[in-house]
Amino acid sequence: MNKTAFIFPGQGSQFVGMGKEFYESSPTAKNIFSKFNEILGIDLSKICFDGPDDVLKQTINTQPAILAVSIIALEILREKCNIVPAYVAGHSLGEYSALYAAGVLSLEDVIKLVQIRATLMSKAQTGGMSAIIGLNEAGLSDVLSKASKYGQISVANYNTPEQTVITGESAAIEEANKLALEAGAKRAIVLAVSGAFHSPLMKEASDKFSEEVAKFKINDASIPVITNVDAKETRNTSEFIVKMSDQIHSSVHWKQTCSYMIEKGVENFIEIGPGKVLSGMTKKISRSSNVYNINDIQSLDNVVNSFCSKVLI
Repeated sequence: MNKTAFIFPGQGSQFVGMGKEFYESSPTAKNIFSKFNEILGIDLSKICFDGPDDVLKQTINTQPAILAVSIIALEILREKCNIVPAYVAGHSLGEYSALYAAGVLSLEDVIKLVQIRATLMSKAQTGGMSAIIGLNEAGLSDVLSKASKYGQISVANYNTPEQTVITGESAAIEEANKLALEAGAKRAIVLAVSGAFHSPLMKEASDKFSEEVAKFKINDASIPVITNVDAKETRNTSEFIVKMSDQIHSSVHWKQTCSYMIEKGVENFIEIGPGKVLSGMTKKISRSSNVYNINDIQSLDNVVNSFCSKVLI
């Protein structure tokens, strides 16, 4: 059966001006931005629309900004078309948009939790990250083993068959980049991030976040969420509570997440939120998949015109 999945982007997808078209054309967008502004105590909509870029790129602003635009795009899509996905998933921060889409978190609670998450992660300013392009798993494993002599290092994101992001202490990352190029990697790109996200170095932030998660109402999912930490279907409240905190210090299994959904019959992926990063990754994971994105009015209309005369699950 022709199944559809909703996927939601994470940090790195943001751009100045995102969400402005939605805001100018939709009362729903205005209401959601207003809710974010009220809870966060900042004018998030102004940061999204006007930047400047260096302010938007700050983790404390980036995470709620991407969440806001993703939720707005989702809700406008729901108003125009009743596409019911078989699965939802999100990349790192994007998992929170997926949790909202699946009814695991209310709008107010997802805003508050992402604000807490962003604050904890922005304070954990240690180490760094790098994207390794064009090195196979065996080669990368050998590189990480050798580089570990220089400090903590591990895989942050299994993004595509060609791209893996590594994370850890700065000296180990520097050594791994050098070794990866010597081993035949096409590129080793140091990422502009403030810390070693999705690494054991984030364990303290993860533990603190776990304490905060316990204060919120977490629901069972109405749609299976394929979670980052293990690329498995998750529906139960108890599992989400554990995985939400573990995600901060664990690897993001995105390549495995997409592969799982494809194995389960997903042919259509709709990326909902700013940018087209996940759309590009998904195409690299599976060239035969149909990939769409919604990040402005035109792309929204394209999806509505493509899907709303069809019945999809």
